[in-house]
Amino acid sequence: MQQVALQWDMTGLIAGVDEAGRGPLAGPVVAAAVILDERHPIQGLADSKKLTARKREALFDEIRAKALCFSVAQASVQEIDILNILQATLLAMRRAVEGLRLAPKLVLVDGNRLPVLPMRAEAIVKGDALVAAISAASILAKVTRDHWCQEVDALYPAYGFAQHKGYGTALHLAALQAHGACPFHRTSFRPVTEVLQGVMP
Repeated sequence: MQQVALQWDMTGLIAGVDEAGRGPLAGPVVAAAVILDERHPIQGLADSKKLTARKREALFDEIRAKALCFSVAQASVQEIDILNILQATLLAMRRAVEGLRLAPKLVLVDGNRLPVLPMRAEAIVKGDALVAAISAASILAKVTRDHWCQEVDALYPAYGFAQHKGYGTALHLAALQAHGACPFHRTSFRPVTEVLQGVMP
């Protein structure tokens, strides 16, 4: 059968997948899937955490201009609180792959867990430093989430989202103690839960 043969024939499109925002106390978890175009190579791709914000922004635009196709998706704060952060992350990754305009033959995912997908997929630990398509996905996910943090900072300036990006820094924890949780906080995360339990009668 042709489908059996396809398992041994890995010529075809390869998508890289990564996420941003598993650790923060607030906001969605964002995932991206990218299929790069070998005819239009992108210089400087690396793990998004190793790049400066300015470099990430420049590559963000270049990836979207040069990639064969890309998709960015997310799982909401409500989905994180209902499902847990791991399952919400895998859901966001699946949505990102499903959103690709072209169907990949193989999906390479950063980390050690895989979303449920209809095509072959492999998990690669530290893949964002090893595979260009995963590096590109990590940049799209990170910059998209950083933009979200900047937008929410304008709505809720007391929390400092533009500075800490939602992570549990001393500044963020102090703001939680002073102001309670905003609608974008993940109530299932312990620091937020503790604040809510402390301020609620």
